[in-house]
Amino acid sequence: MKRFLVALSVIGLSAVGLAAYAQMPHRGGGDPVAVIQAVKDKLALNTSQQQQWDAAAAQTQAVRQAMRAAMDQLKAATQAELAKAEPDLAALAAQADALHDQNAGARKAARDAWLALYATFSAQQKAVVRDAISARLARMEQFRAHMQQRMGQ
Repeated sequence: MKRFLVALSVIGLSAVGLAAYAQMPHRGGGDPVAVIQAVKDKLALNTSQQQQWDAAAAQTQAVRQAMRAAMDQLKAATQAELAKAEPDLAALAAQADALHDQNAGARKAARDAWLALYATFSAQQKAVVRDAISARLARMEQFRAHMQQRMGQ
């Protein structure tokens, strides 16, 4: 029974971690924020845009740190619960939900800072971002098709 609870909590932590990671501004697939960050060198930002960039980057970093702290809290709570004879998995789930909700506003604010920066872009800068998103989506689709072929589906 204890192995089952440990496995269940590991699965729960993994799911929470993956959900948190998916919500983070990171360099994944077609995420517009990630694409903007990846093509910075091609954007030729003006001074005002560079200031917005720096502010958005700082805000994103603060969100990442807050999310890491939340994951550390959840890990500690999980370890404490697993030390009990009868761990309260409902309490862990409630804490995970509360931490997720607590960080949701900050994640959205960071994303909105990047989108506000994008709104200042010239047509040429927006074309760079558009082309980069299209290229990433094409690579993702190609990878998905490759994996489906490999798996025999």
